[in-house]
This record gives sequence, structure tokens and C-alpha cells, in this order.
Amino acid sequence: MNDPVRTPAGDAFAQFAISVLRLAGPLTAAGDTLAKPSGQTSARWQVLAAASHAPMSVADAARALGLARQGVQRIADLLEEEGLIAYGDNPAHQRAKLMVPTPHGEEVLDEIKARQAVWANAVGAELGEEQLQRATALIGEAIGLLRDRQATG
Repeated sequence: MNDPVRTPAGDAFAQFAISVLRLAGPLTAAGDTLAKPSGQTSARWQVLAAASHAPMSVADAARALGLARQGVQRIADLLEEEGLIAYGDNPAHQRAKLMVPTPHGEEVLDEIKARQAVWANAVGAELGEEQLQRATALIGEAIGLLRDRQATG
């Protein structure tokens, strides 16, 4: 069987995709390091931060974070057990409760945000604002293109 041949653009995209996937590991590790002094993990931080933007259901948070609803539900339930979020009524859907950070949850999130700001400022200074803005734009375009292709089959 002959292997399919990629174009130079196809090779470049494959390398880009692999690089983005490889970036997830160090970002998660850094997130865990930043969240750990507050007794959290990167995943728990993500869900808590999502809930702090606006009251949202677990399904809404999962979509926003690009994660499986079941995983977000497990994390949200742990956050609720620890008193970091509360489930509130959802006027749009009786069964899908809205996650809302508690005052304690907001305090924990503020602690993590303070550490993250110092870290992000240092990493951003090393990589450069313009280069990071270009990379962010390209990743956003790739996400949009892939979502469009997925939607159209």
C-alpha cells in the first residue's frame, strides 16, 4: 500500500498540530503548579474560572472549555463539595443547574490569578507580545476552520 503524500502545506499543518498538542502538557503542568498552593489542579481551576465568568451549566462550561461534559460534571461536583461553587436554578432549563462560585471559590480563584499573572508576564516577556498575538490569531483561525469542517462533515 502506498503512503499518501502530503504537500509542504500539509506537512507544515501536521507539525503545527503536533506542536499545539505537545504544548498542552507543559501548560497543564504549569497550571497545576500555579493552582497547587490553593489546593487545586489545573482542571479544577479551569472549571472554577469558567463558572466565575458567568453562571453557566456544566454542559455550557464543557463546551466553552472543549472538554467532555462528564469530566466537567465530576470536577464541578468536587468543587461543590469543597464549597467553591454552588449550583443554582437555571431559568432556561429546570434540570441543568447553573454553577456559581461561592465567596470562598472567588478567593481561591483570586489567589491563583495572582500567581498566574506573574508567571504569564514572565513567559510573555520572553516570547514577545507581537509573536504571541500572531500565534493566538493563527490558532484561532485553525480552530474555526476545523470546527467548520467538522460541522459540514
